[in-house]
Amino acid sequence: MTMRDSRGEPLSTTDPTMVTALEAAHEELLHYRGDPVGMIEAALAQAPDFVMGHIFKAAVLTQAMETRIYGDMLASVEAAEALWTTANDRERGHIQAVRKWVDGDFYGAVEAWDAVLVDHPRDLLALQLAHLSDVLLGDTTNQRDRVGRVLHAWDEAVPGHNFVLGFHSFGLEECGDYARAEEAGRRAVAIDPTDAYAIHAVAHVLEMMGRQEGGIWWLTSRRADWENGNFANHLWWHLSLFHLDLQQYEPVFEIFDNHLQSDDLHGDKYEELDAAALLWRLKLFGVDVGARWHRLADKWAPAAEDTLYAFNDVHAMMTYAADGRQDLIQKVLEANERYVRTEDDTNVAMTREVGLPFCHAIAAFASGDYERAVDLLHPIRHHTAKLGGSHAQRDVIHLTLIEAALRSGRGKLARALLSERTELKPTSVQNWSMAARAFDGCGDTVRGEAARARAHALQLSRKAERAVA
Repeated sequence: MTMRDSRGEPLSTTDPTMVTALEAAHEELLHYRGDPVGMIEAALAQAPDFVMGHIFKAAVLTQAMETRIYGDMLASVEAAEALWTTANDRERGHIQAVRKWVDGDFYGAVEAWDAVLVDHPRDLLALQLAHLSDVLLGDTTNQRDRVGRVLHAWDEAVPGHNFVLGFHSFGLEECGDYARAEEAGRRAVAIDPTDAYAIHAVAHVLEMMGRQEGGIWWLTSRRADWENGNFANHLWWHLSLFHLDLQQYEPVFEIFDNHLQSDDLHGDKYEELDAAALLWRLKLFGVDVGARWHRLADKWAPAAEDTLYAFNDVHAMMTYAADGRQDLIQKVLEANERYVRTEDDTNVAMTREVGLPFCHAIAAFASGDYERAVDLLHPIRHHTAKLGGSHAQRDVIHLTLIEAALRSGRGKLARALLSERTELKPTSVQNWSMAARAFDGCGDTVRGEAARARAHALQLSRKAERAVA
């Protein structure tokens, strides 16, 4: 007898308790809470031949992007492969996907999950993994369209519909369709207020549109829905970006010290990513962060030679460079250069085209060689999607380029880049403050004063809005 999950997808088990266990673990994964891997491991202890259990564990581990879990991920894939003859076609598609991922063929893995979705458009695990992998790969088009290809099979009556809306919201946002993205994200949250990913998707919309006060309200008013989950760290980071854009540094430090900083030297890598990304922005803006870099560099130190994912490497480099860890800087650069010479997986291209140039630029910036930082970053500024992550995360590359241009005396370039930036987000106090510096640098006091006045006016309007609220 073939068992089916709540969305009608087939499972090669005759034990209904395994179906229940799998759905419970997946529910936790979708909500970014609890311990989905631990839950499925408990189920596998009772039923070692549960194919989809091994697949689920391996698939979850693919998203960690850390070398320290590679052994566990490989063991799970091999356990699933050993059950190939008892697996159904859907499960075999999943096995092929995770095998490709383990072998470093990230694009091949995503296409294998996409093939599963053609035959099983309600396979929410395949959709989630393909979508999150598209984010890791910076494939903005498929972040939107891969979800779009299965929408015909979903409506409010299908369990998990809100998660599909949340994925679609994020994809629409990354493709610049902000109105539809916000609508989809808010619909998802209306269905399930604890859908952290959909809350996050709407936060991205508000960030990209420069609706800082709206973003602060959106996240703080829903804080009880997300602050105790596994995605809380990243949502705190998003909240800090809204304050940072308004040059409200006190709440930024409050967020960092109470929510982004951890004493756990073996914590979640995503915590370290968000902490590094925030501190580097503060460094670019000339804000003193005290000894915060040192603790963060200690946390990153064990990963100095990891090259599994370029996105992680550049954030590790931020911490080493800012803290003056020359030995760790060299380890990262040498490991990456050796990696691109000897390997041929998907991450090699990401590292060669964006990751390694950005790592060199970070090191140059921290050492005061701003000219070199500009020369390294300007050619890749239109190709940053290849690093992976979101527009909001990759914006740190553009900010580093602009600040390096300002400090190196490349005033014309800085003014051009800031003209572009203030046009895209005219509500940013930070943008106008940088523009004022750029115009002061060329002796255009009139435009410098105008930009400074614009930044001041925005600050006053924000204070007025908070007073009314």
